[in-house]
Amino acid sequence: MAVADICEARRAAAQEALPKARIYSDYKALLSAEAQNLDFVDISTPPCDHAAIAHAALDAGLHVLCEKPLTTSLEDARALLEHAQKARRVLFPCHNYKHAPVVKAIREIIDSGQIGKVRSLTLNTFRNTHAKGVTEWKTHWRRENKYSGGGIAMDHGSHSFYLTFDWLGSYPTAVTAKMTNLEPNRYDTEDNFTAVLTFPTGIAHAHLTWTAGVRKVIYTIQGDRGAITVDDDDMQIAVMKKTDGPDVAQGAVTWNVEKVSIASNWMDASHVSWFNSLVDQFKTAIQEDDFVGKEAKEAYLCVQLIMTAYQSAQEGSKELPLAALPSGFLA
Repeated sequence: MAVADICEARRAAAQEALPKARIYSDYKALLSAEAQNLDFVDISTPPCDHAAIAHAALDAGLHVLCEKPLTTSLEDARALLEHAQKARRVLFPCHNYKHAPVVKAIREIIDSGQIGKVRSLTLNTFRNTHAKGVTEWKTHWRRENKYSGGGIAMDHGSHSFYLTFDWLGSYPTAVTAKMTNLEPNRYDTEDNFTAVLTFPTGIAHAHLTWTAGVRKVIYTIQGDRGAITVDDDDMQIAVMKKTDGPDVAQGAVTWNVEKVSIASNWMDASHVSWFNSLVDQFKTAIQEDDFVGKEAKEAYLCVQLIMTAYQSAQEGSKELPLAALPSGFLA
């Protein structure tokens, strides 16, 4: 194992945590010395460096596991997918919310047909602040555009967006968005973001904030025969039951409601317990030579959505179409 970090204090921390690891001052030094000894590179830097490190790793013949967002521009995302295909190495994003136990349970309920065809979604992500970086480097790098590429939409948008793809079973065709920054004299990125996504199969509303009074996620999944509501670990499943009443107000329709709690450790910001099944997916992709698979393609779509949403917000929340996908990307 080898670790690279540009921060001396973090290199010391890595050496203490991983006594047998070889430690380097940057990714270039690591790849130069270690490429023949490694199977893959795990990129967990700020987004501004994702593309450069991923390209270097692919050039060195290594598979790439990369934190979200994949890149901070659509051009960089497209170039990475093309490079991975050409290099015949797996490019795999850390779309870890798919691996939360409660999110897996949502997928199982949708697949079971209990709530019928999904037609609309709301995904609310509430945070009382941005996630702080290490004190030894730049604590507030997520609020500096030159490092993060954007604010909460760049940091959290991917999570909401790839879940909408999964639950609505299609990809969006248009987006309208609005964003605000409550501390413009301090930061140059947004701390509140709202977007409405139009799909061939329905509609999704995503709201992301770093200015909430509580940390939690609240999701609703509306089907034509029922609905799922999630409040962190707590899930409610309502399934329609028809009776003989003349209309809804007189009991023509009622709902069977089930409430369950599925421990998912939402309060642990590292979400460490979700990564085993994600890494298993990454390993399977390597074994099957799935170099640019569904996850990588959806990472590209997430970047496309974020960038188009930013444009929409800048143009007075104008609804904008999502550009046609590059030929063959979703083949």
